[in-house]
Amino acid sequence: MQEKYKSLLMPLLASMTLGLAPFVPEPHVLGKIRWVLGGAKGMQIMDWGDLLMHGAPWIWLIFTAVHVFIIKKK
Repeated sequence: MQEKYKSLLMPLLASMTLGLAPFVPEPHVLGKIRWVLGGAKGMQIMDWGDLLMHGAPWIWLIFTAVHVFIIKKK
C-alpha cells in the first residue's frame, strides 16, 4: 500500500513548492488562472510561459494520481 503512495511524493512536493510559489500575497498560479478565466487580456508570452511553469507540477500530480488510483486499480 505504501508503494502506491510513494509515487505521489515528488509530484506533490513539486506542486506544493514550485506550483504555489510565491506564496504571499497569493499563489502565483492562481493569479494567472484568474487572468486566463477573465479573458487573458494583456497577457504576453512571458505570462503564458509563467503559467506553464507554475502549472506543470499540478498537471504532473493529476496524471500521477489518476495513474495510481484509477489505472492501477484495474
